[in-house]
Amino acid sequence: MSLLRTKPINADMYCDTGLKRCLGAFDLTLLGIGAIIGAGIFVLTGIAAATHAGPGIVLSYVVAGLACAFSALAYAELAASIGGCGSAYGYAYAGLGELIAWIIGWDLILEYGVSTAAVAIGWSGYFNNALAAAGLALPQALLKAPAGGGIVNLPAASIVLLLALLLTIGVRQSARFNAAMVLVKLTAIGIFIAVAAFNVQAANWTPFLPFGWGGVMSGAALIFFAYIGFDAVSTAAEETVNPPRDLPIGILASLVVCTVIYIGVSGLLTAIVPYATLNVSSPVADALLRLGHNTAAGCIAAGAIAGLTTVMLVLYYGLTRVFLAMSRDGLLPPVFSAINRSTHTPVRVILASGVLIAAIAGFTPIDDVAQLVNSGTLAAFVLVCSGVIVLRHTKPDLPRAFRTPCSPLVPLLGIAFCVYLMASLPAITWLRFAIWLGIGMGVYFGYSRTRSLLAREQP
Repeated sequence: MSLLRTKPINADMYCDTGLKRCLGAFDLTLLGIGAIIGAGIFVLTGIAAATHAGPGIVLSYVVAGLACAFSALAYAELAASIGGCGSAYGYAYAGLGELIAWIIGWDLILEYGVSTAAVAIGWSGYFNNALAAAGLALPQALLKAPAGGGIVNLPAASIVLLLALLLTIGVRQSARFNAAMVLVKLTAIGIFIAVAAFNVQAANWTPFLPFGWGGVMSGAALIFFAYIGFDAVSTAAEETVNPPRDLPIGILASLVVCTVIYIGVSGLLTAIVPYATLNVSSPVADALLRLGHNTAAGCIAAGAIAGLTTVMLVLYYGLTRVFLAMSRDGLLPPVFSAINRSTHTPVRVILASGVLIAAIAGFTPIDDVAQLVNSGTLAAFVLVCSGVIVLRHTKPDLPRAFRTPCSPLVPLLGIAFCVYLMASLPAITWLRFAIWLGIGMGVYFGYSRTRSLLAREQP
């Protein structure tokens, strides 16, 4: 049966797929940083500290970072040896079979699509705050979905459509825009660190674990959202100049840089103000305002806008590449596998998904749906780690430019950490995730199973 067959691994990682190879290791590292640093550091850090972990949020970031580190090593090995723009979907197809590949691809569509829409809504709030400071605030009817008493969240829908236009122009131009925005938000974070370092009050770290170790773990499950994005680097495989070398560097370097920043910022944030005061929509800027540093707080707001913009850009980019890979394999309509000859981008996929994401961001209250992202991502990480173990046995001679150290121990630790974090998620999240998978199974058995390339090749 096709759902049990694995996809042959293309030995030529440099074959012409229509996409333009123009990204190096530094570009990929910036893409990773652009995807990771956003809502997590500017929003979730304060909320998780106030409601779950207290100053122990530092340990929450360590736990979540470890879980991601083990998974990132697995991603690096498979990206360097298998490649392809499908990321974890492609790796699962090569090692675990078509059905598992479909499930993980369906998960990635959920992760990237819903994340982009959710971040767009957060971006809308920061953007309107900037307009309000200039006396140009939008009416509430244009800031809320109909279910929230408005007409449409116009800024959220608009930014998604603008990013769609940018992505259609070309990946080189998108990478340059991302690099500029990353510079802005890293500068803002540097300003916060410089100001906070001279306002530390050790008393704010007492008690360090007000919610106990359970609070640290529930905090880790919540702020895990802050790490989502490093996996999107692997979707750039077909647009990378030297995939076996550059992909592992981009994945691991971006994760290390962001983990160090997260730990430092969360430690300083809970040291300059009491953790209980951080349960606000913009905790980093609010903390500086409490200390009377209004200019620095304004810089943080600018950094947040830039940070959320790059997160949307890279996640949206990852969605289009996974969609493209699944369309090539026949699991989604082939109309979406066309590459524009002048821009070397999948314009149809970009525009179709952009309209859908803009509609979700503009007309849907995304809060509850956004909780699905963590469950889908953790499930994908588990399957990637499993793929490393399986392929080491089924394809031992596969060329591996990067090898996960201490395998199978590291992949097993990745699975264990992810399962532990999955167990910390609310039951309602898993119910919604099961519904999403149920829809995916309907699509697979109703359309994809008989139309996939593997199914057509069978006698």
